[in-house]
Amino acid sequence: MASAAATSYAAAMFTSAAADGCSRRVSIVATVQVRPIQSSSAFLRTSRAINSHDCVPASRCSSSSVVNAMVTEASAKVIDGKSVAKLVREEIAVEVSRMKESTGVVPGLAVILVGDRKDSATYVRNKKKACESVGIKSYEVHLPEDSSEQEVLNHISSFNDDPEVNGILVQLPLPSHINEQNILNAVCIEKDVDGFNPLNIGRLAMRDRDPLFVPCTPKGCIELLHRYNVPIKGKRAVVIGRSNIVGMPAALLLQREDATISIVHSRTKNPEGITRDADIVISAVGQPNMVRGSWIKPGAVVIDVGINPVNDANSPRGYRLVGDVCYEEASQIASAITPVPGGVGPMTIAMLLSNTLAAAKRVTS
Repeated sequence: MASAAATSYAAAMFTSAAADGCSRRVSIVATVQVRPIQSSSAFLRTSRAINSHDCVPASRCSSSSVVNAMVTEASAKVIDGKSVAKLVREEIAVEVSRMKESTGVVPGLAVILVGDRKDSATYVRNKKKACESVGIKSYEVHLPEDSSEQEVLNHISSFNDDPEVNGILVQLPLPSHINEQNILNAVCIEKDVDGFNPLNIGRLAMRDRDPLFVPCTPKGCIELLHRYNVPIKGKRAVVIGRSNIVGMPAALLLQREDATISIVHSRTKNPEGITRDADIVISAVGQPNMVRGSWIKPGAVVIDVGINPVNDANSPRGYRLVGDVCYEEASQIASAITPVPGGVGPMTIAMLLSNTLAAAKRVTS
C-alpha cells in the first residue's frame, strides 16, 4: 500500500516526459554529463525531452560513446526483494508459532478499507493472504465509498480498544470527503503498524529516540540493503522524492545509519549531478524511467520504489510495470539494483507483518 500510494503522491511533483527517439535521448545523456543543469526549470525541460516511458536498452543506442562505456560495465547484481520477503515471512512464521506456544497470544492485524478502488482491494487481499501465511489473525472492515469520517473513526476506536488487535492499518487513499490526517492520527500509536503517526515520525527524526514503528516501505528498503550487506555508514546517499510515506522516512533511516543524505525533489537544481555523487540511491517519485543511466555513479546501489504502469501493446494486459529508474541503463552501471516488479514491493507487506509481530511482542513483554 505505502509504496504505490507514495509514488503516485510524489509523481505530482514531477512533469511527465514527451515521446522522443533513441538518438535524441543519447545526445541528452552526453549533454548532461558535460554540462550539469543549473535550474529546476531546466530539469523539467530535460524531463520533457526524454521519453521516460520507453526505456530502450543501452545496447540498442550504441552510437553514443557514453552509452558504449555503459554497456562495457558488468551487469549489476539483482537485489531480489521477492526472495528476501519470502525469507522474512518464514522467519516471522517461526516467531508467531513460538509466541502462540509460549504465551497463547496470536498477533492480530486489522485493515480498514473505504470505497471500491480495485487497486486498494487488491492490496488488502494480498495483506490478508500474507497474514494467513505466517499465522497472524486478520480482521477486515470494508466500508462503502460514501461512509462518513465518523464511521471510520468509530471502527478505529473499536480496534484501538480490542486487545486481540495488535496493529491497525487504514488503506490509503481515502475518499476525498474524509480527512486523511484525522483518520491516521486516531490510530493508537501502539498499534500504528504503518508508522504514520506524527509521534512515530518525530521519534524517527530524533537522535537517541526510537519510534515504535517505522513506515513499511522505507523499512523494506533498508532491510534489503542490510540483507545484501551493502555498507551504509559513511556513504553518500540520495533519496529522490520527499513524500511523508517513503521519501522523508527513508532519508531519516539512512541518516540513522550514519549515511550523508541529500534529498532530490522538483525544486532541486542539478538533480542528475547530485544523484551521480551517491553511493546509494533510493527513488520514490512515481515517474516512469525518470532516472537514467547517466544519473548513476559507477558501482552505486540503486533501490527503486516506483511502480508505474506504462502502455505496452505486446502485453496481454495492455500495460507493463516499470520503476522510476531506467533499469536497462542503470543495471549496466550500478553494482546492485532492485527490479520492478519484484524488488521493493514484496518487502512492504513483509515489513507490515514484521511491525505487527513487534506490536504483539511489546504487549506480551
